[in-house]
Amino acid sequence: MSDTVARSGEHLLRELAPQVLAALMRRFSDFPGAEDAVQEALLAAALQWPKTGVPNHPRGWLIQVANRRMTDQFRADIARRRREELATEPDADTFSGEPELDAGEFEQDDTLRLLFMCCHPALTHSAAIALTLRAVGGLTTEEIANAYLVPEATMAQRISRAKRRIQESGVRFHLPRVDERAERLAVVMHVLYLIFNEGYSSSVGASLQRADLASEAIRLTRLAHALVPDHGELCGLLALMLLTDARRPARTGPEGQLIALDEQDRRLWDRGLIDEGTQLITAALSGGSVGPYQLQAAIAAVHDEANRADDTDWPQILALYELLLHMSDNPMVVLSHAIASSMVHGPEQGLQLLLALDHDPRFRHHYRLQAVRAHLLERSGAREAALVHYQRAAAETSSIPERDYLLGRAARLTQ
Repeated sequence: MSDTVARSGEHLLRELAPQVLAALMRRFSDFPGAEDAVQEALLAAALQWPKTGVPNHPRGWLIQVANRRMTDQFRADIARRRREELATEPDADTFSGEPELDAGEFEQDDTLRLLFMCCHPALTHSAAIALTLRAVGGLTTEEIANAYLVPEATMAQRISRAKRRIQESGVRFHLPRVDERAERLAVVMHVLYLIFNEGYSSSVGASLQRADLASEAIRLTRLAHALVPDHGELCGLLALMLLTDARRPARTGPEGQLIALDEQDRRLWDRGLIDEGTQLITAALSGGSVGPYQLQAAIAAVHDEANRADDTDWPQILALYELLLHMSDNPMVVLSHAIASSMVHGPEQGLQLLLALDHDPRFRHHYRLQAVRAHLLERSGAREAALVHYQRAAAETSSIPERDYLLGRAARLTQ
């Protein structure tokens, strides 16, 4: 099988995994067992599909295989209990035979239910986000650790504890009632935001972006928005995704290389997504109180309105980032504010603002800080210092396209 076909098969499996997990959770309400069964089904597909081809209904194939794995495990558990005489005969509520799967099982998509279940208030905010990124987003532990700016081992422990907590709490697998949604929506939105970001700009590997992951984040956000259509921040989040994803066709060159925003061919931007996103954020901003996702969407809209990089309204973007700074201490916001300030007041001003991040333990060793500093130093004429920071940034990133881009910028300074 060709590399292209292999990659498409991998993307399909990652896309379907949360849907299969959701289907098993609806039937069995056993989170750890369902996740193990899904992993076994994915492994079986990875071994079999390259030889036999992808089945006509891959989602149904995976659900059937995972369902059988769960059935086998239940039977083994019952047999063990009988042998050890630690339990009585199973009653009418205990599993006793393989359940039948009807056609509706294969068509129903319970991913939104899985999303809300993983964001249950029984978990801490950080644990819920980590678990949901793993179960719903299909992100690896390394990718989630990168999003959180923590070591991979720390994140692995956090996810394991969250899974145990879900199982021990007996959380129901259902869409929350209206009065329950408010306490979960903040976590749900944060998860969707992180899934989209990882899809739009992958933190590891050979590909700059994973369109399947970004598209799934948009799909789930659309479903959540349809469920809660009057929620201004959820509307803003959807607008942010659409306005950002609209640039995706212009972000990479023929060989998959990164193309910076100011160098992109803006004729390739998706005008349909830009129009939809602009309408959404306009409606959201007119609804009253403004939140961080709405502000980020407004910033994205200002970028998308400029037909050329030189036409970008940087003073307006800077004003929006200054509002955002009052709502969030996220180091990425501080970094973006420094960039916007440099575009309005000059690179020296941006470099001064970056100094605050040198003392932030979450970010001081992050490659983006080195990359932005290198860019501002280059603009200020400090070519040798810029070269050093480009090289540091390239050494610290796990993304191959970003590493190559940074090394390319460094190479230009030596010519």
